[in-house]
Amino acid sequence: MPIQISRLTESDIPGAVTVIQEAFANDPYNLWVYNDRIKLDLNRNRVSLGIRCRWGINNALFYVAKDSDNDQKILGIAMWMPPRSSETKETWGEWLEGWILWTQQVGMNLWYGRGGLNVNQGKGIGKLLAREVTKMADEKGRRCYLESSRDVPNLKIYEAMGFHFVQQMDCDDDGDVCKLFCMVREPQKLP
Repeated sequence: MPIQISRLTESDIPGAVTVIQEAFANDPYNLWVYNDRIKLDLNRNRVSLGIRCRWGINNALFYVAKDSDNDQKILGIAMWMPPRSSETKETWGEWLEGWILWTQQVGMNLWYGRGGLNVNQGKGIGKLLAREVTKMADEKGRRCYLESSRDVPNLKIYEAMGFHFVQQMDCDDDGDVCKLFCMVREPQKLP
């Protein structure tokens, strides 16, 4: 199965949302955020993820992996913020896009109320997706940052891509703790 990496498009969003929901269904952070699974409305979650994906098309680095033999089948998605210096101030356009995203999420909350596909794992799809962004960061001399809610096996996987563990961050909700493992990748020299 030949794999093609491309920027996320509007027509990719339904498949990308399915991949996100399936890939993170049993993720520790997802289980911590949605700890009352009975109240989890997957349709509402699809709408929310769709809003985030639409925002990402214009404001971030969202890539999808597709089966080249079946252009409609999304195999994986990577969602990264673009590299920038911590001293760089937000532009008015970025500020406006953030508010548009926020108002769309509020509208979705008013409507719905408050409340890589697993079969493709282990095939190198995540590595191909990460390579798109790490290559861009290397070209610009920028670091990459990520968080994982699983230390095993994720830390070793990301270390093989050049990331190194920086610190553990504990998300604590009155004693209910989810550990996030923060990693950084320094820019690599291009061949």
